[in-house]
Amino acid sequence: MGTRRKDLGESFLEWLLKLLSESEEIEFEDFNLEASEFQLDVTGIASIVKPMLEAAKSMEARAIELIEELPKPEAMFTNRIAEVRIGATRSEGGSRGRVIVIGGEVTMPFYSFSALNPNPPVVSGDVFDWKLPLPKPLRDSFGDAMDDPAEWAKLYIDKFDADMVTVELTSTDPSIRDTPVREAVKVVENVLQAVDSPVMVGGSGDPVKDVELLTEVAAIFEGERLLLSSIPSPEDRFKPIAEAAKRYGHNVVAWASLDINLQRDLDRAILNVLPPERIVIDPTSAPLGYGIEYAFSVMERIRIAGLMGDRELALPMLSGTSNAWGAREAWLKTPELGPREVRGPLWEAITALTFLLAGCDLFIMMHPLAIKTVKQTISWLYGRWDTPAKAIPNWLEEM
Repeated sequence: MGTRRKDLGESFLEWLLKLLSESEEIEFEDFNLEASEFQLDVTGIASIVKPMLEAAKSMEARAIELIEELPKPEAMFTNRIAEVRIGATRSEGGSRGRVIVIGGEVTMPFYSFSALNPNPPVVSGDVFDWKLPLPKPLRDSFGDAMDDPAEWAKLYIDKFDADMVTVELTSTDPSIRDTPVREAVKVVENVLQAVDSPVMVGGSGDPVKDVELLTEVAAIFEGERLLLSSIPSPEDRFKPIAEAAKRYGHNVVAWASLDINLQRDLDRAILNVLPPERIVIDPTSAPLGYGIEYAFSVMERIRIAGLMGDRELALPMLSGTSNAWGAREAWLKTPELGPREVRGPLWEAITALTFLLAGCDLFIMMHPLAIKTVKQTISWLYGRWDTPAKAIPNWLEEM
């Protein structure tokens, strides 16, 4: 039996070597080998594999040469996206330690073969003026800071590396808490004192309360160059916000619901009051699994139209990426979907990265891991390699 096993091994090796010499690729299917002891000596295979590796390297080198010989694609863009400055330093009449500039693109995102866009996209940490019920992965990240919007804002800037903060005054909604305007203004004041970064101020969405709220915020914080959110359609009802922004030196957000024509009409109306350098558009960010493909298409069409010369769409865009947490798949405790502590921030990060490729300039985000992932990706894509990559299994160690 021993001799037969040896002969079997030698014949198998001879067959394998012959097969390798005659084939470029070998695939075993329904292969079954039973043996109490089996030893396979493939030392002779080197003489076959080495020439194959050398041939592969030669093919790779030739492929690179062919790629370099190909004509470079050209992006025929004739226009420039407006630049918007958010925040004002003391020398400019505000109190911020720095200013953020978004927009200014001359080509689509990361078309480095065409041109280099001047201003990397930025991330704003989302702060609320009341302790709203958030998914557990978010509550665990913020802890007691959720009790104080100013501390919450400091957490984003000092620990989570956000570029700016967004103060959502949603408790002013009459259907939530109907917080008086004067109390909401105090929240904005506390946040401005707590951080020196630029600040965006959002209303509740109530058409009556928001006009009263945002016009008051604009007046009290004159010169801070806040980003006031938002002016939706119909724009006539919200025209006082744009007029207050013009009078007191602020920017505004023009919000339309996933419709390029609605966005164009709204922008046209606001441009009658404010210059393009004071307007950021929000085409609406449908999150992953809830229409993200359609939202991407709308944003991409807006950016291409702006670069092709459409003045009413040549404006920087923001993404309310926090909307990703509205998808129950991001936070639902479902074992078959994996741990929500990982799934949730991934859901938010993927939503942001998708819109990054559509041309968004400003991302409103929440989870610290999602923020770091998006900022790291932006850094890499802009050729800044100072942040080392983390292995996927160690991703949670970022906390």
